[in-house]
Amino acid sequence: MLNRYTDFDRTFAMMDELRRRMDRVFEDYDAPRASLRGEFDQSPRYTPGPRIHLYDTGSALVVKADLPGLTEKDVQISLNQDVLTVSGERKSDAPEGYLVHRKERGAVRFSRSFTLPSKVDPEKTSAVLKNGVLTLTLSKAAEAQPRQIAVTAR
Repeated sequence: MLNRYTDFDRTFAMMDELRRRMDRVFEDYDAPRASLRGEFDQSPRYTPGPRIHLYDTGSALVVKADLPGLTEKDVQISLNQDVLTVSGERKSDAPEGYLVHRKERGAVRFSRSFTLPSKVDPEKTSAVLKNGVLTLTLSKAAEAQPRQIAVTAR
């Protein structure tokens, strides 16, 4: 039976340690694996996708995604009603005919979908990929933008 504050503190510390260990297990699971002959699998792995930051500026939603090593041809963005999907693929970059001694950056394929918190105007969207960071600016629809209401005294 737990009857002191320190008992709760130790319990939460153990739970936090378990969470950290589980995170490490899943990170190791995504690591590239070599075959018995020392060759790496050439087929693209599916990954959870890039780290994404979504914030609201008032008149627009801005999405920033880390996409290192991808070009604008490797990324697809779609907007279906209020669901934004960012997907892409990085192909293997080893030149044909060369012997690979170590390969930790294999081919990767990802897809992430988000339900946007407000309606956006698809005609007023822009996407820029610069230095491995994709910046999407999604202008809010007129009915979703905040409005100022004037106060009058009587």
